[in-house]
Amino acid sequence: MTSDDFERPVVILTGLGHPAAIASAMEAYMFLADWPETRRDPVHGFALKACLAAIRGEIEPDTARGLFASWAEKHDLLAPDVAAFASSRKEGSRGHA
Repeated sequence: MTSDDFERPVVILTGLGHPAAIASAMEAYMFLADWPETRRDPVHGFALKACLAAIRGEIEPDTARGLFASWAEKHDLLAPDVAAFASSRKEGSRGHA
């Protein structure tokens, strides 16, 4: 595990809904840096700066992860949490025997 790895990857949907796991501040930074300038907003700027700070070791990687995940959610890129969905379905089906 490198110093900028996230504790858990952020799974986002890219082109045609294909999931991609962003596992480090560097991966998140590269994704944000490639985001079209015309679609950037203040949240993008915060996330980009946080990722750079995590890469430099100035903040914890999971702080940058949180900002990146918030940005992804705002832009409807955050993939649904499949594990949480599956466990809630199992719990719900237990009472329906």
